[in-house]
Order: sequence, then C-alpha cells, then structure tokens
Amino acid sequence: MSRGEHNGTPPPGGWLELAREVLDIEIEGLAAVRNQLNGGFEEALERLAACTGRVVVSGIGKSGLVGRKIAATLSSTGTASFFLHPVEGAHGDLGMIRPGDVVLALSNSGETDELNTLLPALKSLGAVIVGLTSGADSTLARLADVVIEVRVPREACPMNLAPTASTTAALAVGDALAVCLMRIKDFGTKDFKRVHPAGALGARLSQKIASLMHTKNLPVTRDSAPLTEALAALNTGGFGLAALTDADGRLTGVLTDGDVRRMLCKSGFDPVRPAAEVMTRDPRSVTVTSSAAQVLDLMEARQITVLPVLDENGFLVGLVHVHDLLGKGRVRFAPE
Repeated sequence: MSRGEHNGTPPPGGWLELAREVLDIEIEGLAAVRNQLNGGFEEALERLAACTGRVVVSGIGKSGLVGRKIAATLSSTGTASFFLHPVEGAHGDLGMIRPGDVVLALSNSGETDELNTLLPALKSLGAVIVGLTSGADSTLARLADVVIEVRVPREACPMNLAPTASTTAALAVGDALAVCLMRIKDFGTKDFKRVHPAGALGARLSQKIASLMHTKNLPVTRDSAPLTEALAALNTGGFGLAALTDADGRLTGVLTDGDVRRMLCKSGFDPVRPAAEVMTRDPRSVTVTSSAAQVLDLMEARQITVLPVLDENGFLVGLVHVHDLLGKGRVRFAPE
C-alpha cells in the first residue's frame, strides 16, 4: 500500500478481507446468473449461430466496455463481430448494418436512452435484436426479439451503485455465448491459428513438430525386453508412456499406465514376461514433418496426451506432449 496521503481507513478485517468480500460478491453474482440461464439464452444462441451477417455488439458506459470485449472474443473465435457505439450509430454508423446482422444490445437496467433510441432503427434495417439486461420488464426487453436476463443480487460497490458484479456477469455470459458458438461451428485449432497468425499460440502451432518434440532421455526400450525393464522406462520417463522398438529402432508399440493397469487386473504381473506381450501395438504416431496444429488436432480428436514422433522410415526420433504444443506446464518446450 502506498504511503501517500489518503483519508480512507482500513475496514475491521483489513484490506485483504475487503478484497475477498468483493470477490465473494462477484462469485455470488455469477452463480445467480448461471441459475437464471433459460430458453432465452438458447434462443439467442440459435439466432447468433444462424446469423448470415455480423454480430453487432452495442452498449454505452461500462456496458459498452464489456461489449467491446465480447465483440473481440466473438471475432477471435469464429463469429464475425464488431462494436457499434450507440451515439455514433445515431450519427451515421448505422450505414454499417445489413439485413441478416444480429445486434447484441447490452444495458444492465435496460433503460439506456441512447441505446434504446437506436433499436427501432436497427430493426427497420433488418437486424435481429438480442437484449442482455437485468431488466426483464425494461424498455430494452420490450424492444428486443430475444432477451437474456443477467441479474445479480447486488453490486460489489459498498453503495451498490458502481457496476461491478453486473459487468462481470455480463462479460461471463458473453464468454458463454462465444464458447457455445465455437462448438456449434466446430471452430478448432486450425481455425484459431488462421485468425491468430501473430499470437503466441498461433505462432507455436505453425511450427513443425521437430522443433517442439523431446529427443533426449526418452523412455524407450526393446519390445523383447522383460516387463521390468519397460516398467522402469515408463516410471522414470515422466510421460505416462514408454516407447517400444524392434532391434532396428522402429517403433512397434507403446506401454502406457493404462496398459499396466489392465494387465494387473487381467493376468497379474510376470516380471520376465516380454513387454511386447502387453504393449499396445501399432500405436498412433506422427511424422517429424507434421505441424504442431496437425498434431494438436489429432490429440484432441483421439484424446491423446503423448505421441511418438517418427521419421520417414518409421524410426522413433522423439516424443511430444500436448503441453509442448500449448506452451504450458513443466514440460520442456524445445530440445536442449
């Protein structure tokens, strides 16, 4: 805390206690809005998914700031969107509206004059209006074609005036719409890469897997080795997988934690048994020339966390973990 001049005094529990109280109120608001979601959200989602134009987000003040973020999230996740300021709209920017557009209008009270004045003109231009408001009986609700009710029990502001919990809830509902639209449109990693060419994840996914895979100290053993040797590789490798190869070094199978569990449940543990008898044969793998985006798509589709990387002749050259592709976790992100 700064030692500068100020008149406020800490609350009885201290500043940290007040901060936690604010977060508790915000969580309370999100929980309330979660329970309010109903057919209005589903109908709004259907209108947004069927939109043949753009999603136009509009609001003023704090709702406008939230609206800008919602528009940005929609645009970056496969739904063409832009923000329209209500005042600018009334002074010529309505020329951007086309039939087939869907307008997401934000107002906590539902009585924002600048926004409500604009709605009849938007409808006359052929746009569908989705209202996002706490006022189920408000002017905005009456003017909208569909209403998503976003009502929080109270604001975190001690005077219950400054938009705090309500703006957090509106932002979260915008995220919920965006994520649902991603699933409806099957917006995947390749699409994300295409609209984020300069982003950290987009840049990462454009790399060849050779620059991200692990090549040293790999958990590898011969498929003819006794089970104890394969288990030792599995245990020390840190991947949840041991790669098994033939005498020439070509991949023939993998031994995973799941394989071991199934073996113990089915036939017990025989330490001298050849690993080849319990391994998963012909496992899924990728080639060293694959892109990170291609590998991530395969991992997501097959719910795989680790994949062997092979050269053009089928020789094992590395392993790649999903965290290597997403750039998180404690896994190394490049060969040493």
